[in-house]
Amino acid sequence: MKKKISVLGSTGSIGTQTLDVARQLGLTVCALAARGGNLDLLERQIREFKPRFAAVFDGEAAKSLRLALRDTDTQVGEGMDGLCQAASLEEAELVCSAVVGMVGLQPTLAAIEAGKDVALANKETLVAGGALVMARAREKGVRILPVDSEHSAVFQCLQGSPGKSALQRIILTASGGPFFGKTREELQGVTVEQALRHPNWSMGAKITIDSATMMNKGLEIIEASWLFGLPVSSIDVVVHRESIVHSLIEYADNSVIAQLGVPDMRIPIQYAITYPDRFPSPVKRLSLAEWGKLTFFPPDAAAFPAMGAARRAMERGGLAPAALNGANEAAVGLFLQGKIPFLRISELAAQAAEAQPAGEETYTLQAVLEADRAAREAVLSAAG
Repeated sequence: MKKKISVLGSTGSIGTQTLDVARQLGLTVCALAARGGNLDLLERQIREFKPRFAAVFDGEAAKSLRLALRDTDTQVGEGMDGLCQAASLEEAELVCSAVVGMVGLQPTLAAIEAGKDVALANKETLVAGGALVMARAREKGVRILPVDSEHSAVFQCLQGSPGKSALQRIILTASGGPFFGKTREELQGVTVEQALRHPNWSMGAKITIDSATMMNKGLEIIEASWLFGLPVSSIDVVVHRESIVHSLIEYADNSVIAQLGVPDMRIPIQYAITYPDRFPSPVKRLSLAEWGKLTFFPPDAAAFPAMGAARRAMERGGLAPAALNGANEAAVGLFLQGKIPFLRISELAAQAAEAQPAGEETYTLQAVLEADRAAREAVLSAAG
């Protein structure tokens, strides 16, 4: 088990639960990093865990944090350089990357470059820069350990696999979000408040909106393709409202293996930290008798076109997934501000991906960042 960790995105939903796991397991926290939107919480975390280093992406917030922590020994960095420093501290054995959005890509690459195993909860890292991240991880001999509940479930099911060639299909489960069963027409006028009411999971605003559009599942299809080396045509999605079956895999003999558990992110977080070992957890035990029944439905591609847009982006290759991701982030931000309607989010993301040239050309980090920037600008321009 890794005993010294750095946590990027420590004030978010996954970050706070990662620190809960660290508290339960008695781990040393070497570094904490956050965007800077919740400085009071970050300061409390620093005073509790006493990391050697902390980073805040926002420069002004970093200055405020330095003043607040002047009675401590914690050094405070800022900006992307600060996040990358937090990700590459020499003493850290594992970096938990839980920053939301594209801001997580460069720190994750920095962690890999420093030879750190990465517990990855930032799906945008693989969606936008999957080729770069996975290639560099192989070169450095670094493990990418999935934290998303769906990918962790696949990873856990694969522990009994006789080899990669035995894996035939991945089946990701989706809660269906707050609008399951709604038609496209019924989604025309949904509000931000309605879209933020997730039935099963407590998550940040961006991820919750992604769940409502089902773009979250589209991004997870791309992420699964990179993590497990399957084409998107071999990755299916089934709507499972109870969020008890977290994902399934199908072997070449058509045997299907599933991972189950109550909807609590501390299970996949802890497994990524303790892999390949398992330890007692504070999470409630699963009682199938209490649930009574589990239900499964096909996703509605007409009402929720985001998954199809993500599949097409991955099939298109090159920088299309990076553009899709950047445009989606920008569009979600506009929706949360009340500037565009709900259905416009998926439309703008799809348009940005389709504007990219098709092909699997070699691309650099700079090219990924430029595609992301251009896609965001296109969304802002289209939204007026």
